Amino acid sequence: MKNEANQVADRVQAAFGEANERAKGAFDRNVRFAEEVTELTKGNVEAMVASTKLAAKGVERIGQDVADFSRKSFEDASAALKSFAEVKSPTDFFRLQGEFARTQFDAMIAESSKLSEAVVKLAGEVAEPITNRYSVAAERVKNAVAL
Repeated sequence: MKNEANQVADRVQAAFGEANERAKGAFDRNVRFAEEVTELTKGNVEAMVASTKLAAKGVERIGQDVADFSRKSFEDASAALKSFAEVKSPTDFFRLQGEFARTQFDAMIAESSKLSEAVVKLAGEVAEPITNRYSVAAERVKNAVAL
């Protein structure tokens, strides 16, 4: 009877020891998973901050370009108005007005093209930190799930 009691006690102790080891293993995996998620989140936040900084600088640069173009357009319009005042005939007036309109149209097309290129370039620059994080995040999530 004492021998049977010892065997039962040994089995119970072994079962508790095994359950304890499994619980410890699960806890360790959960800790590693939490560490991975924390590090992943930190990297994602850093990528968003970098992306936001690039966007702010890009918008500032584009705003400055637009302001410069507006200033130049105003100066050109002022010069054209002065030349209109010096016109001696209606023919010269319409010729100058046509030249001014053509010059302004060409400048607007060129500026629109330049602005479009700047916006496309900025979009790529802003997306780059997030895109780079995507592959890192995908690998980390894959590894974390495997834990």
